[in-house]
Formats: sequence, C-alpha cells, structure tokens
Amino acid sequence: MKNITCPHCEQIFEIDAAGYADIVKQVRGTEFEKELHDRLTDASEKHLIEVELARKEVIEEMTSKSLEKDKRIALLEGELNSHATEIELAKREVMEENAKQSHDKDKQIQRLKNELDAERMKTDMAIKDATSPLEKENLILQGKIDSASTELQLMEKSLNEKHQTELNARNEMLRLKDEEIDRVKDMKMKMSVKDIGENLEQWCENQFNLVRATAFPNAYFEKDNQSVKDEGDVKGTKGDYVFRDSDTNGIEYISIMFEMKDKMEGTKGQTNESHLAKLDKDRKKKKCEYAVLVSMLEPENELFNAGPVDMSHKFEKMYVVRPQDFMLILSLIRNEARKSLEMRNELAIIRSQNIDYETFEDKLLDFQDAFGKNVATARDYYETAIKDIDATIKKLEKIKASLTTSGRQLRLANDKTQDLSIKKLTRNNPTMKAKFDDLNREEG
Repeated sequence: MKNITCPHCEQIFEIDAAGYADIVKQVRGTEFEKELHDRLTDASEKHLIEVELARKEVIEEMTSKSLEKDKRIALLEGELNSHATEIELAKREVMEENAKQSHDKDKQIQRLKNELDAERMKTDMAIKDATSPLEKENLILQGKIDSASTELQLMEKSLNEKHQTELNARNEMLRLKDEEIDRVKDMKMKMSVKDIGENLEQWCENQFNLVRATAFPNAYFEKDNQSVKDEGDVKGTKGDYVFRDSDTNGIEYISIMFEMKDKMEGTKGQTNESHLAKLDKDRKKKKCEYAVLVSMLEPENELFNAGPVDMSHKFEKMYVVRPQDFMLILSLIRNEARKSLEMRNELAIIRSQNIDYETFEDKLLDFQDAFGKNVATARDYYETAIKDIDATIKKLEKIKASLTTSGRQLRLANDKTQDLSIKKLTRNNPTMKAKFDDLNREEG
C-alpha cells in the first residue's frame, strides 16, 4: 500500500501498487505527449529555416558560378585574340628571318665560289708561267683548292644544320600555338551552353531575363505549358516557349513560338529538319506569327554553324539558330516588327471603321520582304566571316609550304656541295688532268 497526499486539501489516501502505477502512467503519458509535440514543432520550424537558408545558398552559388563562367569566357576570348596576334607576329618574324638567312647564305656561297675561281685562275697561270717548280706549285695550289672545298662543305653543312634547327623550332612553336587556339576554341564552344550548369531551355530563359527589364519591358516570354489537341488526337502537343510583345497601349505586334533541342542522350541521329513540321503545327495552334528552332543538333553541319538559317522555303516564317544566336534572332524579328507597329495601328483603326485596307496589306507584305532581305544580309555577313577564316587558314598553309620548300632547297644545295670533287673540278681541263696523272704515276 502507498500513501498519496492531495495537493489541495492535504488529505491522505491509501492506494495499492497497481492503482499508483496507473496514476503515474497517466501523468507521464500526458507530459510526454506535450513535450513530444513541442519538440516536433521546434524541429519542424528549424527544418523550414534550414531549407530556406539552403535554398538561398544554392541560388547565390548558382549566381556566383554563372558570373565566374562569364568572366572565364571573356578571359578565354581575350587569350584567343592575343594568341592570334602572337601567331601572326611569329609567322612574320619567321618569314623575315628565313629571307635574311637565305640572303646571307647565298652571299657566303658566292664568296666561296669566287675564292675557288680565283684559286683556279692562279693554278692556270702557274701552269703557264712555271717550268721546273711546276709540280711543287701544283701541290700548293691543290692544297689550297682542297682547303677551300673543305671549308665550303663545312660552311654549307653548318648553315644547313643551323637553319634546320631554327626551322624546326619555329614549326614547333607554330604547332603549339595552333593547338592552343584549337583548345581555347573548343573550350569556348563547350562553355557556351552546357558548362553553365543549366539545360538549354533554362539557359535561353536566363539569357532573356538578363535583358528583359531594359530591352523587353512589355514582353511575355514563358514556357508553353498548355497542350492543344487536334480532332482524333489522344495527347496534345505544345512548344517549349512562347514570346509575345506589345506596345504601351497593350496591342500585341509580334509573337514567336520557340522550340529548344539539346544534344543529349537519345537524340543521336536526329536532324533539325525532323522537328520543323511539329514546330510549325504548334505555332499555328497557338496563333504565333513566327517559329524558331534553337538547336544543338548536327554540330558538324556548317549550314547551321554559319548563323541563322531561314527555313521559310519549307515552312512559313521558320528559322533555325544555334544557342549563341538566340538573342540575335529574337532581337531581329522584334525590331523589324516594331518598325511596322505604326502601320499595324493604322490598319486596326481602318478595319474598325470598315475601310478598305488592301494597300496596308501590301505594305505589310513589303515589310515581310524587307525583313527577309535583312536576314539574308545578316547571313551573308556570317558567310563572309567564315570565308575570311578559311582564307587565313590557306595563307598559313601556304607559308608552311614555303618554309618546307626552303628547307628542301637547302638540302639539295648541301647535297650538291658534298658531291663536289677534284675529278669534277678538273673535268674538261686537259692540262690539270695531265698534271694529276703525272703525280699519280710518280707516286705509283
């Protein structure tokens, strides 16, 4: 038995062990549940705070990484321009040095040949003037001829080796520069979209949002989340993004349907043209005026790498661009549409007054033709730039071929010098040949 004192009336009760345990259990259960509820509440609030802090840290980190990537791209572009300048200077220096060395070598060869001719003349004169000491004089002159020939061969060999060493060093430097340029170009191309850490759709949206407030204050650019079904379709289709812009009065004057195609797993073998029919269909469903495919497919296709491609010969008001030209085509279409805004407003007024507007439609057609010409001009500039790059590459290859030809000519000159002998020097000279024959008989 246990005694329990009432906290209010201080009366003492006797209770058995089972009843006492039951009371203690009730008291502990209520306190425990209250404490558990308080702890769960605190933990939930703490978790929400931690989630919010983590979200802010992730946003700040992504912003910081994006800024670092932009800085790195700018730095690589600067390095690329610097490398191109260095290569041009190095090539010019190689050409000047090669011309100078060739000139010096020709002068040296001519000097040695003149000395050799002078020795030959002395030999001939000695043969004519001398009688008894002729053999001795011939030996002296022959020694001088041999010495001059040896000196000429050594000089030729030394010049060839020096020139070949410098040429190899120049070629190695040019090769390293070309590899560096290719590496920087490849890094820049890879960093253009994928290394930003976003997929293509998110990257395009971020590019637009960077200039939305200043360049497109009244524009709408959002994901197309509403599918539209045709009769008999089980599942509707939709584009990726829809762009619409209005004037200050809220009158829409341009609309574009965008489709983004990234080069990821599952897209192997796909072409840009395979997506145009669906995009044109989605454009018409959403009543958009233009359609643009932003694509990284077919990365080796020079047609799409050269700039915006007008596909209106297959689908009306259709363009295909690379991600780096996304803002370019958007600005071109929007700016051309703004030029016709006043015309559109006048047309709307005339339509509201039931007045004939055929002449205004002709003006709109003229605007469309002018816009097509502007796009064609922009494409021509792109193609001109590509041709200039190709011409530069051919010029560098021509310089390389010239350097290779120079080395080959030096090798041939060296071979001719090494092939020079006394036998060839005395050819068609019966007097010298007779003297050398007498020397040989005496030695025999």
